[in-house]
Amino acid sequence: MLIVHVCRSWVVWLALTTAFLSSAVQANVLEGVRVWPSPDETRVVIDVKSEVDFSYFTLSGPDRLVVDLKQTSLGTKLPVHVSDSAILTKIRASSPPEKSSYRLVLELKRKSSPQLFKLAPTPGGQYGHRLVIDLPHAESASQPAAKPSSETKVSRDASQLYGTADIVVAIDAGHGGEDPGSIGPTRKYEKDVTLSVAKKLADQIDAVPGMKAVLTRRGDYFVNLNKRSEIARKNKAHLLVSIHADAFHTPQPRGASVFVLNTRRANTEIARWVENHEQQSELLGGAGEVLAKNNADRNVSQTLLDLQFSHSQKEGYKVATNILREMGKVAHLHKREPVNASLAVLKSPDIPSVLVETGFISNPAEEKLLFQRSHQDKLAHALTVAVVQYFEDNPPEGTLFANRGKTQKHKVQRGESLSVIANKYGTRVEAIVQTNKLKSNNLAVGQILTIPGGSRGPVHVPVVSNPVETETVTHVVKSGDYLGKLASTYKVSVDAIKRENNLRSDTLKLGQKLKITVSLKDKPLRKHTVARGEFLGKIASKYNVSVQSIREANKLRSDNLAVGQVLIIPNK
Repeated sequence: MLIVHVCRSWVVWLALTTAFLSSAVQANVLEGVRVWPSPDETRVVIDVKSEVDFSYFTLSGPDRLVVDLKQTSLGTKLPVHVSDSAILTKIRASSPPEKSSYRLVLELKRKSSPQLFKLAPTPGGQYGHRLVIDLPHAESASQPAAKPSSETKVSRDASQLYGTADIVVAIDAGHGGEDPGSIGPTRKYEKDVTLSVAKKLADQIDAVPGMKAVLTRRGDYFVNLNKRSEIARKNKAHLLVSIHADAFHTPQPRGASVFVLNTRRANTEIARWVENHEQQSELLGGAGEVLAKNNADRNVSQTLLDLQFSHSQKEGYKVATNILREMGKVAHLHKREPVNASLAVLKSPDIPSVLVETGFISNPAEEKLLFQRSHQDKLAHALTVAVVQYFEDNPPEGTLFANRGKTQKHKVQRGESLSVIANKYGTRVEAIVQTNKLKSNNLAVGQILTIPGGSRGPVHVPVVSNPVETETVTHVVKSGDYLGKLASTYKVSVDAIKRENNLRSDTLKLGQKLKITVSLKDKPLRKHTVARGEFLGKIASKYNVSVQSIREANKLRSDNLAVGQVLIIPNK
C-alpha cells in the first residue's frame, strides 16, 4: 500500500510539474494584431503579454514574411484580411517549428525589406509590449516611394521665373496610427484632433490665392519624425506648422502654446549637418548648392549652417508671435510668448518651423472643446490669418505674394481658364481681357498673359467651414467580423470603434452590438427589396429619405416598381 501511495504521489507530482513547465514555456500570449497602412509603408503591430523573443525570414513565390514568436500562444482571432495596404493582403497562422512557438505568415503583394523591432509598454498604460513590423511599399527601405516628376520641377521653376509661384506651407498632424499621443479624460486621442485641425488648416490655406498646403499625413497612420521634415523639404515648403494637443498629469492646466527651436538643439543639429555632406545638398534656398561645392571646407559648412539655423529660428519666432496673437482671439492661451524647446519636428535648418499646442486634452473642458468642429474651424482660421500676415510682411522671392500689386506675366497651363487665373492673382476677368486685348475667353496652353497690377491691400482670408454630417449606426457582430474589417467598412479607425464602445481588447462576440459614428457620405449604402403593395413614397418614408433621392440613386425613369426589385437607399 505504501509503495502504491508513493507511486501515485510521484505521478501526481510529475503531472503537475509537466503542466507547470508547459505553461512556463508558453508564458507569452499574442493578444492582438493591428495594421496601419500609410502612403509609403504599412505598419503591423503585434500586441503581446510580455517582451517577446522572435525570429523572421522571407519567402518568395508568392512573397511572404514569416515571423516566429517563441514561447507564445494565441490569444486573438486570426486570420486578419487587409484590404487597404499597398503591400500586405493577409496575416495568418502556420505550423511552427516548435510546439512552444507561434508562427505568423504575412502574405505580401511583392518583395519588401521589412524592419522589425520591439517596443516597451507606454508610460500611460494604453499599450503593453509590442513587436512592430514596418513593410516599406518600395522594394528597398532606402528607396523613396515616389519622386517628384521633372514636369512638376519645370512648372515650379517657370512659375518662380514669372513671379507666380505659390507659397507652400507644410502642415504636420502630430502622432498617428499606433501612436495615439496624449489621451483625454473620456479616452479621446490627441492624434484624432491633430489630424482634423490639420485638414481644416490645409483647406483654409488652399483657399488663399498664392498659397498651397502640404500635409505630412492624411490618415490614421504614423510618420517618422525625421520623415515629416523630409516631406516638407521634398515639397519645397516655406514653413512647417506642426499641430498637437498638450497634456498634464492633473486636469487643471489649459490653453494653447506655440513652440520654436531652442539654441541648444540648433547647435546640436548644426554639428550633425556639418558631418552629413550628402544631406547638405538637399537644403533649400540655394544653401544646398553652396555646401555641395564646398563640402570639404568645414568652416564654410559651419558658417552657412549657423546662418541658416539663425534665420529659421528668427522667422519661426515671428510666425509663432503672429499665431499667439490670432489664437488668443478664439482660445485661452497657456503661454503668451513663444516657448523655446528641443523638439525633433522643429529641427530643419532651411524651413522655419513652429509647433502649435492647440489646448490641453487632459483638461475635461478643453478636451470637449478640441473635438467640436466649430472650434476647430476657428483655430484653423486663426492659424491661417497668422500665416498669411507673416508672408505678407515676408514674401519669398519669386512668389505671387512678392509681386502683389505689380504687373506680371502668366504662362497659361493646361486646364486654366480666365476666371481661375483672375482668382489666382486677385483681379477681374475683365481687367485681364482688356489688358491683353483678348477677343474671346478662349486660351491656348503656353499663351503668355499680362496680369495688370492692382492695389496692394491686405490679403483676404476666406472663411472655410467643413461641416461633416455624422450618424451613429448600430452594427451587430456576425461570423467573420473583426475590428479591422468593420473599420474598413465604415471608414473609421479601429481605435474610434474601441473608444466609442469602451472595448478593452480586439475580441468580438457573435451578436455583440457596436455603436459606430460615421460620416453620412461614408455610411454603407442600404438595399431594399420591393414587396407587394409598396411604392416610392412608402419606401422613402420608411428610410427617412426623399423620393427624389431614391430616384437619383437608382436612375429610375418612372415611379413604377416591380415586386422583388432591389433598390439602393441613399443615406440622405
